[in-house]
Parts: sequence; structure tokens; C-alpha cells
Amino acid sequence: MVFKRLFGGGIPLEVDTIIEPGPVRPGGMLRGEVVVRAPERDLEIESISLRLLANAPLFHKGDGDGAGSGETVGHPHASGWFKLRKGQEKRVPLKFRLRWETPVNELRGEGLGVLIGVSTEVDAAGVKAQTDMDPVRVEALPLHEAVLDAFVAEGYALDGARVYGSSIDEVERHLYTWQGFRLVRPEPAEGRLAQLELTFHTNAVGSEIFLRKLAGKSKYWADKPPALRYVAAHHEVGTRDFAADVRTWLDEVAVLKSTERDED
Repeated sequence: MVFKRLFGGGIPLEVDTIIEPGPVRPGGMLRGEVVVRAPERDLEIESISLRLLANAPLFHKGDGDGAGSGETVGHPHASGWFKLRKGQEKRVPLKFRLRWETPVNELRGEGLGVLIGVSTEVDAAGVKAQTDMDPVRVEALPLHEAVLDAFVAEGYALDGARVYGSSIDEVERHLYTWQGFRLVRPEPAEGRLAQLELTFHTNAVGSEIFLRKLAGKSKYWADKPPALRYVAAHHEVGTRDFAADVRTWLDEVAVLKSTERDED
């Protein structure tokens, strides 16, 4: 257990956030606990909440300066008011269902280059502070895996992913983020683009799937090349021929016109 000391000076508090091991998927439950301890004096804890962040540095200095940057993809709430006696330790359960739109940072145990973590925010004695980041593993859904497998079968390799702090145009959304998966083709082939960007906009039923040329450095959806839109349901995994679908999608995206520059 590694406590992180908050507040400093006259209002010391030690906090350790423990996330259950193993990955969680979008739509699944993030579980853990927040352990707080008052080493020097009685404290009144007004609230304990957390921010689930993507693209935030995962510092572990323990000095409580981890407010940092990043894209907020969830606001788990752990506790309301309680009193903590000097030397007392309290364990506060954490249980939070991830939104279906939550970005992922793992595919079958392999990292995708996306940092996701939680920062614990404590309001005590009228002072607010927050810990450095604790990493969270968010695993791709079976639907994501099935579609990506179909692209691999067509000669593409997954070259990581990126989370953008903006929104997809003209879709119903709950988060101001979207995630692009980079697909590259090591071997050139006639009628196939060398670099693609694949995006899943997911809900409880399935995903809107967007495919386009990988180009443009802007984070804004409208500044990117035009994208084709398809749909797939979670329950179709194992019965739908995604390989045939992907071949059709690749034919269609290859004829889209774009004047954007290729991304570095």
C-alpha cells in the first residue's frame, strides 16, 4: 500500500487509491477502494470523488500535485461527509460503471499507447486537493476485436490509438472525446490506402464505425478527411462476416477524395 500525502502543512491527510487488478471494458464496472488516513489530527472529510482521465501523465511522486491535464471520461463518486479521527484509517468502496464511449488502452493485453487513470480528489477542512494518477486498464470490446481482426486479415497492422479532446459531428454523445485507431499497411496493394483511421462510437447496442484516410493533425473531427459510416451490433460478433464487410469498406474508402496531408 502506497499512501500519497495531501494538503501538507497544517492539514495532513494520506490517501491510497486501489483499483482492482485486471482490465475493465467500456460498459463494465470499475471497482476498487480509496483508503484514507489522518496521521496527525482529527479531520472532517467533506467528500471523496475521482476523475477518470485519458491522455494524462501518470505521476507517482505522492506530493498531491497531480491535477494535471487530460480528457475527462468519467466522474466516479466515492463518499460524502465523514469524520476521521487522528490515526484512524478508513476504506471507502469505489464502484463506477464506465460509459460505453470510454476510450480503451488495451487490445488482448497489448497496450495501445493511450494513458488512462484515475485521480482522487479530496475535500477536507475546506481545502481541496487531488492525488497523482493511478493507472486503469480499459480493454477493447469483442466487437472492436472482431472488426480489427478483419482489417488484420486484409493486410493491415494496428499501429496504436489516439484519444482526441473533441466530438464526432452529428452523433449522440456523452463524452467530449473520440478515439482513432491507426491502421497501416506494410505491403502496398492496388486499391488499398496505406494508412487508415478507424473509430468506434459505441453504445449499449453496438457501434457506429467510421473509416477514413489517416491524415490531418487537427484534433477536430471536421478538419479530418471525410469518413464513411457503418453500424454493427454487439450480438453480431461470431455470426456476422466482418471480413466481407471490411473488404467492401476498403473498396469504398479508397475512392473518397481528400486534400488533407498525411499525418506524421
